[in-house]
Amino acid sequence: MFSNLPLNALRTFEAAARLGSFKVAAEELSVTPAAISHQVKTLEAWLGALLFERSGQGVTLTEEGEQLYRQAHRALLDIRRSLESFCPDTPSQTLTLSTTPGLAAAWLIPRLGGFYRAFPQFNVRVDTRNELVDLLRDSSVDLAIRTVSRDDPNLFHLDLMTERFGVYAAPERIDAVDSASVELIDLLWQIPGAFAISWNTWCAVAGCEEWLETARLRAFDDEHYALSAAVAGQGLVLASNVLVADSVKRGELVAYRPDVSLPGPRYVAACVPGRERQEPVKAFLAWLTAEAAGTVVG
Repeated sequence: MFSNLPLNALRTFEAAARLGSFKVAAEELSVTPAAISHQVKTLEAWLGALLFERSGQGVTLTEEGEQLYRQAHRALLDIRRSLESFCPDTPSQTLTLSTTPGLAAAWLIPRLGGFYRAFPQFNVRVDTRNELVDLLRDSSVDLAIRTVSRDDPNLFHLDLMTERFGVYAAPERIDAVDSASVELIDLLWQIPGAFAISWNTWCAVAGCEEWLETARLRAFDDEHYALSAAVAGQGLVLASNVLVADSVKRGELVAYRPDVSLPGPRYVAACVPGRERQEPVKAFLAWLTAEAAGTVVG
């Protein structure tokens, strides 16, 4: 049944497509770039389709190449995971999770001990790169928690929480808000989709435009630092209800004008289709669903 499949050529193609370079693929597979090129040409001849566009700047996948890459990558990943399942002490027991530094610090890490108590056989490596991970290409990442305005049809998605953005401050600052000298913690939110999250937008909705003329702004470029400044009483912060949920529950922050909020995106857990059935990912998704449902966001 499988005797005529060009498995070595497929493995070579997958490495070249994933890495975007014949040279880098050659280094990964410990062969020469010429050998990579030969295997790719062999596969192209077998398929009767061009998989890469070659130029002086390197190689890029054609539409057919992109389609084959996704299928081959997924199939080889399934084979690797199946083999690892026979060895319980292999890295298959470690789940690599990608998320933002803000969500990791404010929401995920404080809860992670509960996952370890429920599933001591698994380990979670948290990757907090700010850039969006391409889950179809980066096989080192098992699962991502991210904010989205629309779903990627190429990925498995599990809805977790929906964000809204409101104003919060330490309890002692709420009663002392003075529109003539208000202190605002300013953060440039990187929000997917057409969500306008800014003090200008919130003040327009709340009818507080005069704040912007006299406010003292405390600028931060990281959600975690901005929330820490608010907890320390340094001003009002415009923040995600998800990220402040625990601080509100502990009484460290209180909502100001809770009737006024701005819509935001959804938090979802996403992975390559099929990976949600693997034991570490399956267990983590079940735990994550329960934690998200128990998060009081207001």
